[in-house]
Amino acid sequence: MTDPIISFAHVGKSFPARRGTPEVTALADVDLAVPEGAILGVIGRSGAGKSTLIRLVNGLERPTSGRITVDGTDITALSEAGLREARRSIGMIFQHFNLLARRTAFENVALPLEIAGVPRREIKARVEPLLDLVGLADKRDRYPAELSGGQKQRVGIARALATRPRVLLSDEATSALDPETTNQILALLRRVNAELNLTVLLITHEMAVIKAVADRVAVLDGGRIVEEGTTFELFARPRHPTTKSFISAVAGSALPPYIAARLKAEPTPGGQALVRIVFTGDHATDPVLSRISRLLGVDVNIIQAQVDDIAGQPFGVIVIGIPNDAVTVAAVVNAVEKLSLSAEVLGHV
Repeated sequence: MTDPIISFAHVGKSFPARRGTPEVTALADVDLAVPEGAILGVIGRSGAGKSTLIRLVNGLERPTSGRITVDGTDITALSEAGLREARRSIGMIFQHFNLLARRTAFENVALPLEIAGVPRREIKARVEPLLDLVGLADKRDRYPAELSGGQKQRVGIARALATRPRVLLSDEATSALDPETTNQILALLRRVNAELNLTVLLITHEMAVIKAVADRVAVLDGGRIVEEGTTFELFARPRHPTTKSFISAVAGSALPPYIAARLKAEPTPGGQALVRIVFTGDHATDPVLSRISRLLGVDVNIIQAQVDDIAGQPFGVIVIGIPNDAVTVAAVVNAVEKLSLSAEVLGHV
């Protein structure tokens, strides 16, 4: 990893009790480093603390404890005037776009420059290339009501880039969009990240978004980061139950309902053991199942399988059924692990 451009050190955030409701701890002892030039995704369920975390980066919320630095500046120590200055290097895009209805696309992108007192000639020189970058040069004079959801988000991205930030924050920026438009916006974020060397911190509840765009991922659960690493690492070897549940939704590793309903912890006479094998690395394309069947003399029943690409590396998940006696199961798991692949016994049917 390169040096972090955003750093959380033992950060906590609590909201005080109000009108008889108890105090709410949104974040607890969060340590997180976002490498410069990376796209880091923070994923968690509703109420996990994602929105609070991202609002702490640009000072929209103040932490109860700990320290946050952005591009070498201690955000937690800044005055309101200092925060306003720091926010010029921190762009942000929102779930519901937050465009001004009475301003055109050009005027919405120009707004932060006008507030900063940038001369009109320079504003034009900055805004027009940004509209071209996001593919909206021909929509510069359109109002938000005349734009699609994806086009509105493109305006939001261009506006966030107007002050030439070092960091871009994305607050569920694709959750209001259809799948095709979501893919287009994520591709645009990738392009912006690559061409401008812009660090992106995005929060989402969708693992498909992480898979499509993030270099690294942090999993937030109950206000704490329970797992963090490269996207490929987490897909290949998730450890925390929350991570596993997110990944199962997009990696083809969730069992079909009719199988899951029959799954038991203990073997039954004449039944099968279900083993999940994750194919990664140099052996990802090896004929593992035929090799196991031939060497061990084991009948292998394919229950479910999917081959994918995670961060440019081959990644596959397959669930097989094999005779459920302990010796056979141990032999199959051992054979798989000798190939540097991972095998997990899910249960018995």
